[in-house]
Amino acid sequence: MYSYKRCLAHWSHSSCSFNSVVNEILQRELAKGREATLSKKDVGIDKAIVREVSDLNQMQEFTYVCALSFQETNEQKLFKIASELLHTEKAYVARLNLLDQEFCAKLMEEANKGTFPVDIVKNIFSNISSIHAFHSQFLLPDLEKRMGEWDSKPRIGDILQKLTPFLKMYAEYVKNFDKAMELLKQWTDRSPQFKAIIQEIQSQEVCGCLTLQHHMLEPVQRVPRYEMLLKDYLKKLPQDDPDRRDAERSLEIIGTAATHSNSAIRKSENLKKLLEIYEMLGEEEDIVNPSNEFIKEGHILKLAARNTSAMERYLFLFNNMLLYCVPKFSLGGPKYTVRTRIGIDGMKVLETINEDYPHTFQVSGKERTLELQASSEQDKADWIKAFQATIEIFQQKNESFKNALKDVDEVSVSKAELGKRAPRWIRDNEVTMCMKCKESFNAITRRRHHCRACGYVVCWKCSDYKAPLEYDGNKMNKVCKDCHCILTGEAIAEGKKKGILEIEAGQFADSSIMCGFLQHSEKSKIWQKCWCVIPEKESLVLYLYGAPQDVKAQCTIPLVGYSVDDTTRPTDPPASFRISQSKSTHNFAAESEELKQRWLKVIRVAVTGEIPEHISQTLFLLNRKTSKCAIKNLQYFPFSLVEIVPNL
Repeated sequence: MYSYKRCLAHWSHSSCSFNSVVNEILQRELAKGREATLSKKDVGIDKAIVREVSDLNQMQEFTYVCALSFQETNEQKLFKIASELLHTEKAYVARLNLLDQEFCAKLMEEANKGTFPVDIVKNIFSNISSIHAFHSQFLLPDLEKRMGEWDSKPRIGDILQKLTPFLKMYAEYVKNFDKAMELLKQWTDRSPQFKAIIQEIQSQEVCGCLTLQHHMLEPVQRVPRYEMLLKDYLKKLPQDDPDRRDAERSLEIIGTAATHSNSAIRKSENLKKLLEIYEMLGEEEDIVNPSNEFIKEGHILKLAARNTSAMERYLFLFNNMLLYCVPKFSLGGPKYTVRTRIGIDGMKVLETINEDYPHTFQVSGKERTLELQASSEQDKADWIKAFQATIEIFQQKNESFKNALKDVDEVSVSKAELGKRAPRWIRDNEVTMCMKCKESFNAITRRRHHCRACGYVVCWKCSDYKAPLEYDGNKMNKVCKDCHCILTGEAIAEGKKKGILEIEAGQFADSSIMCGFLQHSEKSKIWQKCWCVIPEKESLVLYLYGAPQDVKAQCTIPLVGYSVDDTTRPTDPPASFRISQSKSTHNFAAESEELKQRWLKVIRVAVTGEIPEHISQTLFLLNRKTSKCAIKNLQYFPFSLVEIVPNL
């Protein structure tokens, strides 16, 4: 007779189901000539098979063998977790090697030639070489050896305990991460050689089409990865397993380190998202700033004011702005073009009712008002909720900053007492932005620091100074730049002044001789709509902006010496004119012939180098009689200032 023990042993070895055992018994019985009419249900009551397992001891052994089968399955899960640890460790060491031996080494090689400071490279990569050495020379070889002898030593807790003394290296790396990101951005913009080396390495296959910033996030995220794998490992580990004690001790220490990094990890994930969006926008929008927090994105329809069509658009909502984008249909290139950037400051969101278009709502900002249509009522509710929450948080942060400044005025140390008396430190939770430069704080690149002289909460940039303080025995202490100037008498060189292009368009809103939209084309380039301004204080210069609230001009044209041609060519739009000088030619087109003549009247005076006094006098009277609110919101008017000054 067929032995059920052999069958169960085979079942245990091959991890078969109970049905396979029954099938094997059936095949054995059929081979002996028994009738093949037994079904699987019949087997449950078949006397011959019942006799094989009728003995109580045999039933207990049967149960025990089943339990062994499940135990082996659990051991397989433990092996799988250990294998995953080894696999991810290999990938992690490869990333560390890329950072240490590729990016850091090649930048250091160039820095030693004097192209840029060596200290910059050291400050960016911090202790990455030490982290790389530990993982590549110690932890990874130990894991590989253990997996090779897993049958005799199925444990990882003792190996991970070796990691715990080196967690201080990660604390140092995370602490330096904010300054590293700032320096990386700064020197990528400042040094062409620095930028070229990074781009050359990023283009290699080993980089996986990811930026240096992406790879530098790996060490920040690695410790929580160990914690997650250890937790999963302990869930599968039996209570009496000899590895439990080591594994629990490792988890306790690693878990503490991971908790301290949670905020940094959330910020790193946000930074990753910012980098993704930056690439989706063709790397043209400067949004990779840790003070920018991603909130929500999605497709939306925009209702046009001049027709009944709804146009497809895409929104990116951040904690401080909304990017209103147009989808681009291109293979492998940027996915979206930013049409408008709307600040959260002063933004309002309203639910609207439109009989022709359901699920509509309105977003109104200082720069622009949009009427939008969501895909469903739920989608509309989600967008409104996201906007309202973002606006509320923004307002709360601004209010807390104002309150902190108000409180500081009452307790601040006078200049005469500065350094002689210990100040009252402003609490961290009382401010959300640097009390000097007003940049928002975050856990990665702009953390809170206290000036030891005045007690203000400032960022690392504004506290990167030291001065002797009398109340501390004239020891050198960290102080803000303002206190440094007062205490040492040394003037700190300010950053470079704004260039002519960096003057905000809004500054000219109530002091311009002529402003309004014109179509512009330089040489044979395509026509583009521009916000054109001739300021009252610079009446010989024409500023060209993309929009009325842009913070930087696209270009400026010194009008003196230009010749004016008002003839309309067949290939040009109606109401067009040109100004030219030497090899430079600018083509413009107004919305009407009347507007064209008004622009020409002002430009013809400017090209001669004369300043029209009657224009300034008229505008002075106009500014006194006209509401400032109306002037500051010129984007809502289809005419320029010249249109409402009759004698122009």
